[in-house]
Amino acid sequence: MNSYLIKAATVVNEGQKIVADVLIKDGFIVKIGQNLSANGAQEINAEGQYLLPGMIDDQVHFREPGLTHKADIFTESMAAVAGGITSFMEMPNTVPNTLTQDLLADKYKIAAETSLANYSFYMGASNDNIEEVLKTDPKNVCGIKVFMGSSTGNMLVDNEKTLENIFSNAPILVATHCEDEATIRHNLAEFKAKYGDDLTIDMHPLIRSADACYKSSSLAVELAKRYQTRLHILHISTAKEIALFDNTTPLKDKKITAEACVHHLWFNDKDYATKGNFIKWNPAVKTEADQNGILAGVLNDNIDVIATDHAPHTLEEKNQPYAQAPSGGPLVQHALPALLEMHLQGKISLEKIVEKTAHNLAICFDIEKRGFIREGYWADLVLVDLKDSWKVTKLNNFYKCGWSPFDGDTFQASVTHTFVSGNLAYQKGKFTTDQIGKRLTFAR
Repeated sequence: MNSYLIKAATVVNEGQKIVADVLIKDGFIVKIGQNLSANGAQEINAEGQYLLPGMIDDQVHFREPGLTHKADIFTESMAAVAGGITSFMEMPNTVPNTLTQDLLADKYKIAAETSLANYSFYMGASNDNIEEVLKTDPKNVCGIKVFMGSSTGNMLVDNEKTLENIFSNAPILVATHCEDEATIRHNLAEFKAKYGDDLTIDMHPLIRSADACYKSSSLAVELAKRYQTRLHILHISTAKEIALFDNTTPLKDKKITAEACVHHLWFNDKDYATKGNFIKWNPAVKTEADQNGILAGVLNDNIDVIATDHAPHTLEEKNQPYAQAPSGGPLVQHALPALLEMHLQGKISLEKIVEKTAHNLAICFDIEKRGFIREGYWADLVLVDLKDSWKVTKLNNFYKCGWSPFDGDTFQASVTHTFVSGNLAYQKGKFTTDQIGKRLTFAR
């Protein structure tokens, strides 16, 4: 494996910025210091650039197997490394749903052959697979995914006894999608009674309402407290939910943690007028007050991590009428640039971005030797230039679906280099595809 010497980068790590050289050898960070030299190492002049730990995305849908007309592990991992994401955790609502240990192993096999980024996959829970769920290996699997709300797919867990079984017996972290299905169905029936088939995208956050989110999230929190479950609630989309989460306990000691997604931080319901179905997500993008509340929750540590919920669909699918268009959109290539844009707008510090996209993921999931720029850790690193502006177009994205909710937007910062387990996987628009990422392991 090649050696690299990154020279004079502004290293953003563990709440500090320092100008330093970083030496990478055999996949690991071997030295951080001043005026380093190394025979045979490829030097990268990073003066004026910022070196961050690679983003760890704890929620993606890469669509393989079964839905590869939308995306696959190779194409989406390629887009991820172009966006500075070095590790991902992928969801089980593929086809077939990942509801057995054999199907879970199949996904790991695909990633071991094709993923440019480091990878892990969630074991899926349903109303009738508790025995398979309990076989999940805590050291080699990121977590168990429970859809407490149907979302996209057919994995709704709505049986009270099943939920109690999962929460009381889960051997590892339980990650939940929280929207109350009964509330959503009631809201949908009311809107259909009033508007018939003429439903429009601006109704989406009213149908998949804040109350639906809070009712489900508060139930998950109650179950977790009752059974002392390690609970992680995904994609918080309302200001009201923030109060469910603690910001006084150190993260390493928390039993209940929460995630915000980039689209809920970037968009609000005013954007439906221009973006339409391209910002149709579950949970829905809601009000500006919710958007501001989520950011506040990130900044004051009620919310622990930032992720993408990358979930691509084809243009044809998204261009259907609101009721038929699926929820979800591609985000992995543009998530970190969007967060850097928020930094340049004065909304969030670089140190906080690194904390919420790398450090805290490693802590939340007990990931071994990743998420920090430390000697002896895997070299998962991203160089960014805060003065290299570019416009998002269909010509410069790497998603298989070919579009982005940021199409037409200009970002002031760019990702120039991405190292995955010591491999220079991406450099200024070009990829190294002969090196595959590593399977994440967990210190549990």
